[in-house]
Amino acid sequence: MADEPSSAVSTSESAAPKADKPRTAISATASSAEIREALARILSSQEFRSSNRSKEFLKYVVENTVAGHGDSLKERTIGIDVYGRPASYDPADDATVRVKAGEVRKRLDRYYSSEGRPDHLRIELPPGTYTPVFRMVELPDPVSPPLAVVSSPAAPRRRRRFFYALAVSIAAIALAVVLVVRPHRPETAVDRFWRPVFEGSSPVLLTAAYVPVYNLNQPPGSHQPPKPDQFVLLNDQFVGGGDLVATARIVAMLTRTGHPWQVKIGSDVSFADLRNSPTVLIGYSYTRWKQISREMKYFIDADRWPRMVTDDGKPTEWALPDLPPDRRTEEDYAIVSRVFHPETRAMLVEISGITQYGTSAGAELVTNPDVLAEALKKAPKDWEHKNLQLVVHVRVISGTPASPRVVMSYFW
Repeated sequence: MADEPSSAVSTSESAAPKADKPRTAISATASSAEIREALARILSSQEFRSSNRSKEFLKYVVENTVAGHGDSLKERTIGIDVYGRPASYDPADDATVRVKAGEVRKRLDRYYSSEGRPDHLRIELPPGTYTPVFRMVELPDPVSPPLAVVSSPAAPRRRRRFFYALAVSIAAIALAVVLVVRPHRPETAVDRFWRPVFEGSSPVLLTAAYVPVYNLNQPPGSHQPPKPDQFVLLNDQFVGGGDLVATARIVAMLTRTGHPWQVKIGSDVSFADLRNSPTVLIGYSYTRWKQISREMKYFIDADRWPRMVTDDGKPTEWALPDLPPDRRTEEDYAIVSRVFHPETRAMLVEISGITQYGTSAGAELVTNPDVLAEALKKAPKDWEHKNLQLVVHVRVISGTPASPRVVMSYFW
């Protein structure tokens, strides 16, 4: 995908760039110091405090614009400088910058509708550009205090009744205005994905699988080559890093929605648990629960080499033929399923990659509104009411999964 244009709009007519020499312009009424003060307020706000990646993005584009380098704010440049992408980074394969820009715009809107409402200097990121605009706004004058009323001993009771009725009327009008004009958060793709899971009052059960690990049982300081019988299998003790990241993402999403949840690990989960509440299985393909998903159309077959996603049991191109023993791969595949399962008779969400990177990317897909909306552009209009499976591909750059991309989907 080509880089988005990066021209800024000035709030001062005298500062408008000439047509034959486009350049970034800063409002003549705002100094660099004022812009940096406004930026500091935003970065320390509740809206941005919890997202380091949004803070890094906004700080980078503002500082470059103030320094006169707004023209260089391209998608590829931001990906390399802010998110550590390599020089070979191709924005067409990795939508991280586009997604993050959309998130920053939403966070700015929410900031200026709450904490930032009194700010005279606004920092905005118009759609279609990565170059911020600095705009001075004129705030309404404070409401003048009401004129003092001189009490008259002639009719105090009548005046009290009058002011009481007036206060009640004003309160009723204010309540009506709030109910009418208060902003309504539009429903996102993430809301639609999780809606069937949230039906009812039962907590959502999240379960991550234990990963089998072999421990070398050898005396400390020994330099002898290890023997096969010195490797001891440690069951039910370790959880994969990607599974933990995925669990944390979903817990954060559930906490924001206010829906109750509980986490159980490995053998703590029984089949009865799966029948009593909607469940999210994370890293399910290598656990005893794989028989639950084996009959689905798409399945990660851990018994096949190379490791791959199968389609009705048949091999596919979604495979990792060069997967090294340490599992440090440059790409991964994952499956995201959301079904009303006939065996458990409850809603079931399954998220698993061939390696930990795919599991982490699958969780990002179902918790990030912008990423999920992009992935479901061609989905049926009523997809939220259907069972679904998504096959996800993710590139791994410097040990970090990039934005996930859906390569195949199935709805029924």
